[in-house]
Amino acid sequence: MREPDMQKLDALVGRLVGDVGAAMSGALVVLGDKVGIFKAMADGTPLSVEQLATKTGVKERYLREWLSAQAAADYITYDEKTDRFSLTPEQAMVFAEENSPAFFVGAFEVVQSMWMDEPKVTEAFRTGKGLGWHEHSACLFRGTERFFRPGYNSHLINEWIPALAGMDDKLKAGANVADVGCGHGASTILMAQAYPASHFTGFDYHGPSIERAKAAAKEAGVADRVTFEQGRASEFPGRGYDMVAMFDCLHDMGDPVGAGRHVKETLAPNGTWLIVEPFAHDHLKDNLNPVGRVYYGASTMICTPASLSQEVGLGLGAQAGEMKLRKVALDAGFTHFRRATETPFNMVFEVRA
Repeated sequence: MREPDMQKLDALVGRLVGDVGAAMSGALVVLGDKVGIFKAMADGTPLSVEQLATKTGVKERYLREWLSAQAAADYITYDEKTDRFSLTPEQAMVFAEENSPAFFVGAFEVVQSMWMDEPKVTEAFRTGKGLGWHEHSACLFRGTERFFRPGYNSHLINEWIPALAGMDDKLKAGANVADVGCGHGASTILMAQAYPASHFTGFDYHGPSIERAKAAAKEAGVADRVTFEQGRASEFPGRGYDMVAMFDCLHDMGDPVGAGRHVKETLAPNGTWLIVEPFAHDHLKDNLNPVGRVYYGASTMICTPASLSQEVGLGLGAQAGEMKLRKVALDAGFTHFRRATETPFNMVFEVRA
């Protein structure tokens, strides 16, 4: 055994204690969300364990332990003088308010799927085979929708679409849009709500997600201008689309270049391919940060195995960066590739023939 630097060792162990605590807290977040504890605390009223147990129907002894753990994580607030627990406005936005731009519970559901599916990914590491999106635990599909939806709510209509040349006006006047890799349809439905004169078709190869998207469209009251169909990115039907959108899914595809060629065939003259991808720099050293840590982790367990399970299996990964994405678009036959805007979590590209 090599001789360690004890100060560096202590610092590393200290970080690991924090990481283990975060992993444990994540499981408790999923639990609390499922049984409705966070939403029961959403208004910020300080509650005793007994009061909260009555309000939620959760057994008191379990609830006290859960509250203590979440208070230790600073996910909820504890008042020693009154022995009561509450959520600050910020904590409520993160854990209790589903439509908040900072809602974060979905991320923990994605992490839950990574733990549940670890044996499958371990086998893929050994064999080199992929693991399809559809082969993951169902919490991944729900978690992905809940994780990305707050960002779409915050940026898609107000920033991303206006950043595309002329697209906001087209959609207001009435356009034909395909949302490819739509999952549960959060992005599709949001666009349909904002642009009632346009028609939107969401495509995804995962049948259960399409069924959930159809139900969500009815719940949102936009089923008259939204259609959801099962279809692969390289062969979805239709022609003359004014915009084909792909939200956080291009890197999951085995053959993104082939998908891009198909997009080019389906676009109307002067149509736009909107690509939204996880934020990443082009070089590894620049992605060694908290956001990169999250995306590389998800890419290892979910995105790269999904790509490797398909034909070609390019394996772009969730931290592909602009240079690799540009190459995909150019290889697909497009000549115009522009970073239209960005957020700390996403890059938005305008692609034209």
